[in-house]
Amino acid sequence: MSPRRVLIAGMGSVLRQDDGFGVAVVQRLMAEWRPLPPGVTLLDAGTGGIAVVQELLDGHDALIVIDAVRCGREPGTLYLLEPEVDDLREWTDAERRAFLADTHYTQPSKVFVLARALGVLPPFVRLLGCEPAEVEEMGVGLTERVAQAVELAVDRVRRLVEELLEREQLSCLATSPVRVGGGDADGIE
Repeated sequence: MSPRRVLIAGMGSVLRQDDGFGVAVVQRLMAEWRPLPPGVTLLDAGTGGIAVVQELLDGHDALIVIDAVRCGREPGTLYLLEPEVDDLREWTDAERRAFLADTHYTQPSKVFVLARALGVLPPFVRLLGCEPAEVEEMGVGLTERVAQAVELAVDRVRRLVEELLEREQLSCLATSPVRVGGGDADGIE
């Protein structure tokens, strides 16, 4: 049996403080996780979520996206979310046109919808989010509490990948589907 293919993508803008959380986690994984397990790919997508979809075109069994996620808890709180992904075919023509006009897909929810529409969304998708303290102001560097969460997120990603690679079948791994998108996510910890 060939190794399961897992894509781990960090998203966010490093120019908007805590919005760079996903990028910081993936960069840490790139620096420290050697050798990578067979079949695991790390991607620093930054604000170009379209790169995640392009990578998924190669075929993957699992996708883990890491990003800042507002759920209304204390900054630095981590969430492991199983997103509910809309079906683009169920949207109005106006909604589809507006969606397709975005060529960057900076929000994970848009990446998931596009990947599903193209038939490349893996059967196992998780969003590892961190509650940000500051994403509105321009500035380089994570706030203290979010920076402290990076190491916890690195550990959580590694454990999740180990669980994925050990399992015969991909399962929910103790999460429930939640809607993530335009507004705040109703997240779980």
